[in-house]
Amino acid sequence: PPPTCTRGIAVARRPSPGVAPRLEMFRSALLSLALFASASALKSGASRSAFGAKAAAKSGIARAVEVTASTALAAALAATVATEEAQALSKSQYNSLTYDQIKGTGLANKCPEVGAATGTINLGGKYNKFDEMCIEPKEFFVIETVTDKKGVSKTETIPGKLMTRQTYTLTGIEGDAGSDGGKIVLKEKDGIDYAPSTIQTPGGERVPFLFTVKDLVAKGDAGQLKPGVKLSGSYTVPSYRTGLFLDPKGRGTTTGYDQAVALPALQAGGDEGLFKENNKVFDVLGGSTELTVTSVDAATGDFGGTFEAKQASDTDMGSKAPKTILLKGVWSAHIPGIDE
Repeated sequence: PPPTCTRGIAVARRPSPGVAPRLEMFRSALLSLALFASASALKSGASRSAFGAKAAAKSGIARAVEVTASTALAAALAATVATEEAQALSKSQYNSLTYDQIKGTGLANKCPEVGAATGTINLGGKYNKFDEMCIEPKEFFVIETVTDKKGVSKTETIPGKLMTRQTYTLTGIEGDAGSDGGKIVLKEKDGIDYAPSTIQTPGGERVPFLFTVKDLVAKGDAGQLKPGVKLSGSYTVPSYRTGLFLDPKGRGTTTGYDQAVALPALQAGGDEGLFKENNKVFDVLGGSTELTVTSVDAATGDFGGTFEAKQASDTDMGSKAPKTILLKGVWSAHIPGIDE
């Protein structure tokens, strides 16, 4: 009980004789209740522990079965994809696959293999078109001119690591096929003929570029499509960014701000150093490619081979100097009407 104060002296208040027995009874009851609650909790905890152990065991078994099944499925899929990558896929194999079989495997980003056919196709007449052209780059490089400490400049081909997911292959391309001066000519007209891509150099620099073959005119060194023929030509490389793109400061070509610090910047002058950053442009650059024919199937009209292309990288809408991108890979196409 709290003390009372009498003339500045603290005196402990003694409980009345009738209160003490009741307090003892109350304390005993609280102690008994606490002991009963503790025993119940221990018993319930033990039951829950046993049940939890059984449930955990069942859950662990189910989880192990699920993980094992998932691992087996993933391993089988990986083995299948690895096998397909090692052997590549022919056009007939592609046509036999369903959407669900292709989905998530990366096969949609691969070009079909023509095979080791060595036929010959004469272009002209009713065979004046090509379609189903597919171009798949497999190696990426950045060509740069570097200067050493002695001031000597040299050109280096730096390998790049692809940072883009499997959406960088061009496909469904079609156009005109014919001859000019006794030499075969392929002219690109339509299709999925561009793919925004990014590679990273060993130093960590990321170089974006628009992989494309827009308006390609490839002229061959022979009058027939046959193994060993090389077709070379140039194409157009549009800007990586479109006109409605805005940079982080809201600047663009057809919309957005003129500069990053509002109109007083022009009145005060000193904007020359930021002219390229403020003056956004839609750069249209160029590229060149060489298509080497290695296989021709005269019965189906399919042909393909390897390619090597050089083109400009992104300029960040005019604010940076373009780099030269070197691409190497495989390609294939088809002459409609032969297999009909």
